[in-house]
Amino acid sequence: MPLEFTKMHGLGNDFIVINALESAFELTSKQISRLAHRRLGIGFDQLLIVEPPDDTGADFTYRIFNADGGEVENCGNGARCFARFVTDRGLTSKKDITVSTSGGLIELTVLEANQVMVRMGVPSFEPAHIPFVADTAATSYDIEVDGQNMEFGVVAVGNPHAVTQVKDVQRAEVERLGRLIESHERFPNRVNAGFMQVVSRSEIQLRVFERGVGETMACGTGACAAVVVGVAQGLLDRRASVHLAGGELQIQWLDNDAQIEMIGPSETVFEGRLEQ
Repeated sequence: MPLEFTKMHGLGNDFIVINALESAFELTSKQISRLAHRRLGIGFDQLLIVEPPDDTGADFTYRIFNADGGEVENCGNGARCFARFVTDRGLTSKKDITVSTSGGLIELTVLEANQVMVRMGVPSFEPAHIPFVADTAATSYDIEVDGQNMEFGVVAVGNPHAVTQVKDVQRAEVERLGRLIESHERFPNRVNAGFMQVVSRSEIQLRVFERGVGETMACGTGACAAVVVGVAQGLLDRRASVHLAGGELQIQWLDNDAQIEMIGPSETVFEGRLEQ
């Protein structure tokens, strides 16, 4: 049977979304990787699946697979597209939606003008939660990468992130260093690598090398992680604009025990069918 999908993006971070509420399906890692190929397939950063709610009390279950076919815990830009997908298709009449991910519950609010607010949960600096190999939690760590000592803030925002500050984000070696950081031995489940340039206390520029994908035009969880690390290190205020290649996100983290809130757009590109 053909499998219907919708191509969407959040600031250029692109996805295909599949409704599996009524009939489950299964794709192998190899099939997902082939579909994600920019020349030989549809082309996308992540595959998002809408599934029935589990026993957490959520409205839906939200599953995410990277372009290499590996399943991951969370995706902020994808969450905004998820919210627009289920509301635009009449799968819910709610404007406030709770979804269950493998990284925990997240709350979505559909706003006007294609904007969606995502409450990403409370970040964690505990090494075991990330996971990250370290004796104690800290706001920064020195990690050797390709023979050079680099300073990182390491945090879990539903998925793991390592954020380093750079003087000029456009000159940062995101592709080379990002690949080495992603698979560094101190990150047992790999990690997303963020390169942050602080413009002011309320503004940063950011590039993110996403594990299993590579550099993307935008990364919602990466934007959240960068602001949280910036706040923890005394570099940023608790509300900040994050400029990515695909556009701008607004992030706020009002208290150490508060959820991170992200506001940004989502867009539908086209619809299609996969012949299985």
